[in-house]
Amino acid sequence: MNSLVRSCARTVSRQAHTRNAIRPAWVAQRLMSGQAQTDEPPTDAKPKEGASETEDLAAKLKAKEEEVKEMISRLRYAQADYLNLQRNSQREKEQTRDYAITKLATDLVGTVDVLSLALKSVPEDARKGNQLYEGIEMTQRSLLQSLAKYGVEQYDPTGEKFDPNLHEALYMAPVPGKEPGTVIETQKLGYKIKDRILRAAQVGVAQDRS
Repeated sequence: MNSLVRSCARTVSRQAHTRNAIRPAWVAQRLMSGQAQTDEPPTDAKPKEGASETEDLAAKLKAKEEEVKEMISRLRYAQADYLNLQRNSQREKEQTRDYAITKLATDLVGTVDVLSLALKSVPEDARKGNQLYEGIEMTQRSLLQSLAKYGVEQYDPTGEKFDPNLHEALYMAPVPGKEPGTVIETQKLGYKIKDRILRAAQVGVAQDRS
């Protein structure tokens, strides 16, 4: 009887020991499984974070593109301003060069007028073989060639319509067959330097006979 009781007691003790030995492994397994589930990040966290970074990069890229466009626009304006400045500077230099001799040219034109009067004073039948006449004529021609090198040219408006910007009317007279306002005589030739009037031609103008 006593041996039976002791045998049962040993059996119960072994079963209890076995349950206690198995329980910690099972509990540890459940704890580790729960912690793993807790530590694992939500499946939708990474995609959201990646999308946010992509949007930020896209916004920054767009801002940089706008900055580049603005810089290119400013550069083009600066280039245009520089080219305009160059053209204006070149034009001013040309105008200064063209008109630098205006005073000298005016004086030379007066000398040409004096020589013209001297040539007209010689009778036509006395001009041929006249060394003085030929010398004056050569001097006048040389002066006109020198003036032409600097853009100074003569113009004779006889037969043209009177233009107060180009002509200086010395007198008006009715002339048969001439339309009123027509230049009928040029007493002094006009002179231009490039597109500018150096001296207006002194002329006579046809007048209405009525």
